[in-house]
Amino acid sequence: MNIHRKYRKVVFYKNYFEDFFTKQQLQVKHKIIWTLQFLEEVDRIPIAILKHLAGTKGLYELRVKQGSDIYRIFCFFDKGQLVIILNGFQKKTQKTPSNEIALALKIKKEYEYEKHQNTQ
Repeated sequence: MNIHRKYRKVVFYKNYFEDFFTKQQLQVKHKIIWTLQFLEEVDRIPIAILKHLAGTKGLYELRVKQGSDIYRIFCFFDKGQLVIILNGFQKKTQKTPSNEIALALKIKKEYEYEKHQNTQ
């Protein structure tokens, strides 16, 4: 029996990530799933896989590479061990496009607003 300890719980917010995920090829989907499981099961995540985006309040990018293709999945931490998955995109330039970061921040704000509304 193979039991994995989970350090974190990955949660998908609405269907933003799912919309991105369903468009990917099978090998890419497998790599993304592996990366998300790794995120849950590893105590210390290497910066090569999860990196904080400078200039943002708690926004991270999960880095996925399949062959020569590079993908980024935006996420943030809620209550420490809860990882909220926002949206993803295929990276085609050296720098993460500012419009993709802006979209992720907008979704993060939406999550925080809804959470605040539900706690009142």
